[in-house]
Amino acid sequence: MLIIPAIDLYEGKIVRLRKGDFNQVTFYEQTPLAQAKEFDQHGFEWLHIVDLLGSKTGTISVEAIIREVKHETNLKIEFGGGVRDETGVAHLFKLGVNKIIVGSLSVKNKPVFEKIVNEFPTDNFIVAIDALNENLAVSGWTEATTVTVYEHIDYCLQLGLTHFLCTDISKDGMLTGTNIELYKKILACFPHINLIASGGIKDLADAKKVKKIDPYGVVIGKAIYENKIDLKELAKVGR
Repeated sequence: MLIIPAIDLYEGKIVRLRKGDFNQVTFYEQTPLAQAKEFDQHGFEWLHIVDLLGSKTGTISVEAIIREVKHETNLKIEFGGGVRDETGVAHLFKLGVNKIIVGSLSVKNKPVFEKIVNEFPTDNFIVAIDALNENLAVSGWTEATTVTVYEHIDYCLQLGLTHFLCTDISKDGMLTGTNIELYKKILACFPHINLIASGGIKDLADAKKVKKIDPYGVVIGKAIYENKIDLKELAKVGR
């Protein structure tokens, strides 16, 4: 299981939201580059970067930070937020992003989404499955849909996509534990997908619980910034 530390960015600073609510935001003092270097030094391979402003506006706002991280560390980047068209996708790959997380586009504009998937290798994409009561939410989690998690995964599999990032919105940023049952249910329905679990990891024991169901990876954010998890010990869990 890959352990993927997260850096959520808003106005150029590291933040965490509670349940994706921009009115419940916590800012952290560490600069994005300094934090990325720390993850790199502990031996993590991947970094999860989310442009929260981009997810609202549809315009990527953290180019300079992506360039710095790629230049100053060995980390591979999975990036989400503000991806709306093939031009943006091509630009992100040119910046050095290794995998692009696509969320709203795959629900709200399927023709463009399908065009992008046909133009670039499918392994370069991760589909965001942002779930609230097993239905998808889009546009930075501000819009609920009637599309179920399972319907959307099935649709994406038909396009040749295999990587999925599933976040239980009700758990995200809460430090109350993650939704193991949801991930187990998804893996039971789709045992061959590369599932990345996200949302609510509260401590090292929680990360180990997720590892037992054998997902492809897990994203961890707030527990790191609130010093609930030692990075040295966390790195061992992923090995």
